[in-house]
Amino acid sequence: MEYRCEAASVEGFVQQLAASYLPNGYWFYVAGQVPARKDPRAVDEKLIARYGVGISKWERARQKRAGRASVQYLRYGRFFLLLATHGQHPFFELESGAIRDARRVPIRFHGYSISYRGGHAHVRIEQGEYNRLKAYFLDVAVHRWVEGLVGEFGRIPFEPYAPIRRQLLAIWRDVNDARKTARLSPVPKTAVRLHRRVVRTYPDREVAKAV
Repeated sequence: MEYRCEAASVEGFVQQLAASYLPNGYWFYVAGQVPARKDPRAVDEKLIARYGVGISKWERARQKRAGRASVQYLRYGRFFLLLATHGQHPFFELESGAIRDARRVPIRFHGYSISYRGGHAHVRIEQGEYNRLKAYFLDVAVHRWVEGLVGEFGRIPFEPYAPIRRQLLAIWRDVNDARKTARLSPVPKTAVRLHRRVVRTYPDREVAKAV
């Protein structure tokens, strides 16, 4: 059975975490980078074999009933994650010094901050990235035509998960506050993309489901 692990896009990587892995209890993680001198797919094979990742959903269910953890592996480019559920597994011994809990330490990836809280995945723009984005928009708020600012909002690369929608709307309000003070026309709310696109995590396949 082929185990799919290489995400086709940043959006697919984030979606797999937020829609599948974190909601299914894969909270314990190790993040890493494939060294430049190594072939990422060779590293995939090595880690999948080491942690017994490429097993069927029925075997995962059997291990869960026996109190064993399940492990998943996900990579985009040279960035990868090993993720595990509660239970017994060599993962917790071999990676003991590097394991983080997504309920306490967010996963940081391409400007996103991805965690699990309140019973669901929480995807937001990482604070430093958000501060830079907000500063940029406030810098150009009164120096661009409305059409130009609409275009700027349209080029924001983050998918609007609920926390990101709140962040983007906060920037939009601040931009319009600055424009109001300068007696300029407001930017319409429709400039902010509020609906998330559903993408394929892996090339030519449906989004994988965790069990």
